[in-house]
Amino acid sequence: MNQPPSRRRKKATPAASDDSTLPNDLAEEDISPQENPALATIDVTAVEIPELTEQEQSDRLHLERRVERAFFEAGKALTELRDRRLYRSTHKTFEDYCRERFGFSRRQPYHLIEAAVIFDNLVEKCERNVHILPTNEWQIRPLSKLGPDIQPEAWEQAVESANGKVPSHRIVKDAVQRIIERTKVPNTYQLGEVCQILVKDNPELRGKGGCWCIVSHVGEFSCTVTMWDGEYTLRIDHLKPLNYLESECQQMQLLCDHINRLRNHENLEEAAHAVLKHLGELKRPYLTEFEEELLNFIEEKYSLQG
Repeated sequence: MNQPPSRRRKKATPAASDDSTLPNDLAEEDISPQENPALATIDVTAVEIPELTEQEQSDRLHLERRVERAFFEAGKALTELRDRRLYRSTHKTFEDYCRERFGFSRRQPYHLIEAAVIFDNLVEKCERNVHILPTNEWQIRPLSKLGPDIQPEAWEQAVESANGKVPSHRIVKDAVQRIIERTKVPNTYQLGEVCQILVKDNPELRGKGGCWCIVSHVGEFSCTVTMWDGEYTLRIDHLKPLNYLESECQQMQLLCDHINRLRNHENLEEAAHAVLKHLGELKRPYLTEFEEELLNFIEEKYSLQG
């Protein structure tokens, strides 16, 4: 009985071959090492990377500086947008403008503005052999707890702790904390004391420099104070004692109570608000006769409306 012819699987020939007439025995031979990808030898030619030219090195340094200073440029731009009120055609407040235009939280633009001030201070006051500067706002935020004269010292210590590299937020925070512990100044303010506001590096106090306030809580290194437009918790270096007599402090406390009661009136008009703001910026512990008349008029008017 005739057996069916056996079928043998032909091995694939190299893709480069178009000859379909090869003898069967040649087609069935094993693929030679030269044709087996697993056994192929790949020659790699070494490519020499040329060194940067002086111009390329200069360009690289310039571009790196631009990257490093991006947050600084943002802070400077935000400062100008705020100070010139360039948002006023579309938004009522700077915070609303930053939120809708840039997606910032309420505090974010102020953090960048404050960081730009600190960056400028470091560039001006750090030792010339310290070439490492901050590359983002988060790194130097802890420095805001120190005065401008001490910030460079803290930054230099942080750079040293980071072995000459850009220090992280944690390293800068540790350096700041060591300086605070070393330079602790006791809080000598007392409840009811009248002080003057020093803005310094606190953007929340912008426009309030020189205004008076009354201490309502005394902490270890800060005070909560009441101003004409609300309460603020401040470091003690943002306050200056006015050394008023006890009777004068009591008079200012009464005035503060009057102003805050009126300020919270829901129907307070803009003109009345301007008068209260003026009284909150007095540089003396008393009212003139005309100022007293204005305050009495506003109180009577709004008590009648109430």
